[in-house]
Amino acid sequence: MTKKKTFIIAGAVVVAAVLAGLILPKVLGGNKEELVAEVPPTVTAEKPQIRSIELSNELIGTIEPDSIVYVTPLGSGEVTNIGVKTGDVVTAGQLLCVIDTKQVESSRITAETTRIAYEDAKKNLDRYSVLYAAGDVAEADYQSLVDKTETARLQYENAKIAYNLQLESSQVTSPIAGRVESLSISVHDMVSPQTTLCVISGEGGKAVTFYVSERIVGGLKAGDSIRVEKNGTDHTATITEVSTMVDDSSGLFKVKASIPSGDTLATGTSVKLYVISQKAENVLTVPVDSVYYEGGNPFIYTYLDGTLKKNAVTVGLSDNDYMEVKDGITADDQVVTTWTSELYDGSKVTLATEAGEETQAADGTTETEGTEAETSESVQ
Repeated sequence: MTKKKTFIIAGAVVVAAVLAGLILPKVLGGNKEELVAEVPPTVTAEKPQIRSIELSNELIGTIEPDSIVYVTPLGSGEVTNIGVKTGDVVTAGQLLCVIDTKQVESSRITAETTRIAYEDAKKNLDRYSVLYAAGDVAEADYQSLVDKTETARLQYENAKIAYNLQLESSQVTSPIAGRVESLSISVHDMVSPQTTLCVISGEGGKAVTFYVSERIVGGLKAGDSIRVEKNGTDHTATITEVSTMVDDSSGLFKVKASIPSGDTLATGTSVKLYVISQKAENVLTVPVDSVYYEGGNPFIYTYLDGTLKKNAVTVGLSDNDYMEVKDGITADDQVVTTWTSELYDGSKVTLATEAGEETQAADGTTETEGTEAETSESVQ
């Protein structure tokens, strides 16, 4: 019984040895797994730059003369003569039209009457002056005559002023030199001080008028330059007026800009214009894509000695490419400009330098990839 048991155990050992001989070489042979070391992600970085950021808005404006006058009469009456037509070039003081105010003749008669009364009073005073000097006229009587003569003089002066005003109201002249842009009257029309007789544009360039919201008007001031575009041609304009009151009809703020080279722009036409509504000059900036948000709060990754640092920042103005950073980083920081899912505060990374990344060849030598060599600094 003992011999049989021994034989069975010996056979089992032999079988196990044979199986081990068959299986072990396969396990230790070509199918064995190689352990691969984890490679840190490669990132690029750059220092923040000092730049100016400007935000522009596209608006629509209307072309008008740089200087323009709306001519209205001083009095009411009938138009009896018109001396100009639309498109005429006029000089300052040139007669535009004549208005029969029905008061010119009356004013002339009043002025003439007061003139005669004043001259009579003055002659009478001259006679009494001789008698007063001889002591034949009392002091009180002489002084009364002097006062009457002065009153007559003042009445005459006032009548002359009234007559000149009526005459000016009758003969309407151009207040400036320029071109008659429009003429809105005809002979025998009845006009009043509320009637616009004509519109005269001054000599020189053109201007553009446009309206902006409260958000935009805060960034505009007289002297700022804007770009005006019409039919593919650009013109440079300079803001001359910025209203501080809201226009009743539009609910916006009116702005006017002068276009010195805008002679070819027709009055009354619409143009596109581009205004800089917000500006940040000489500020620290980073690429927009390097700014991340967590819970609405911005942050930036910076690189230092192979490790990433997460920096909470305060940002300002931004355009399509760059964003202003007010605080949180300095001009000497290396701001990470690439993103991978492996970025986090304190993570180990490899910084790609300008020279190019070096790769390990099959024979163990080092070779450079790409036409522009990029080396990398591996951080363990």
